[in-house]
Amino acid sequence: MAEFETVRVDSLPEGGRLLDVREDYEWDAGHAECALHIPLGELPDRLEELDPDEDLLVICRTGGRSARAAQWLVAHGYSAFNVAGGMDAWLTAGRPLVAEGGQTPTVL
Repeated sequence: MAEFETVRVDSLPEGGRLLDVREDYEWDAGHAECALHIPLGELPDRLEELDPDEDLLVICRTGGRSARAAQWLVAHGYSAFNVAGGMDAWLTAGRPLVAEGGQTPTVL
């Protein structure tokens, strides 16, 4: 199995690309404005959207899906880090969220 690192929301490295692997309805409810959205199930078919030379900070709701995605990405030659606690930790840390359609952002 490929090894990957886990980072906390309060210690995300500068210059990394935030990759949100949650489902569409979760993304629509609330996400980090700077994030790229590729649901976990679509990741293998959308690899061309990722830069293999860029650190990927992979996030989901609580950290389970993002851990699987980070492990898979590392096994395929990418530099990927799992964001511990996911969007729940993002929200708790007071990081900004945006939502689709003018809704009040939240984490589902």
